Amino acid sequence: MAEDHIRYDILAQEALRGVMRKVLAEVMRTGLPGNHHFFITFLTGAPGVRISPRLREKYPEQMTIVIQFQYWDLKVTDTGFEVGLSFSDVPERLEIPFAAVRGFYDPSVNFELEFDVKTEPAVDAEVEAIKPPADVAKAPSAGKKSEAKKKPAQPASEEVAEREASAAKSADVVSLDAFRKK
Repeated sequence: MAEDHIRYDILAQEALRGVMRKVLAEVMRTGLPGNHHFFITFLTGAPGVRISPRLREKYPEQMTIVIQFQYWDLKVTDTGFEVGLSFSDVPERLEIPFAAVRGFYDPSVNFELEFDVKTEPAVDAEVEAIKPPADVAKAPSAGKKSEAKKKPAQPASEEVAEREASAAKSADVVSLDAFRKK
């Protein structure tokens, strides 16, 4: 086979990240339409990711967040997004470069994108901790579900926590189907 000097694989990844960027930018402007919501899985150690030391300790490799009911201050740029979420009733601000995202899933329409992410170790200056602003009132909890191939993120409720714990004991791979309402 001929060598790909154009690098179609990289061009396709960039185009698909553009889909995610455009969707998040529209949600930033107008809010989530209908039943749409997103599971976004990202590598916590990727360059440019900014999360609190508490979250980094709990999720040293990757985590999945949910943009649905309880999020605030979504900001989207050409290179990434910022969002406020609550983890165990503690408000947190996350900065996530699009290059750190492994997966984007909208279960309301069964739309999924998977990305190749470079796993270079992050530079300390790029892994700064983000503390919630002092003026942020206690926000409602935002749930997270486990991603199918890696370490699960923090669950949204006790019921989901029990399912995740059960699934984690029985296998290393957990399907998102296990968390869908039946």
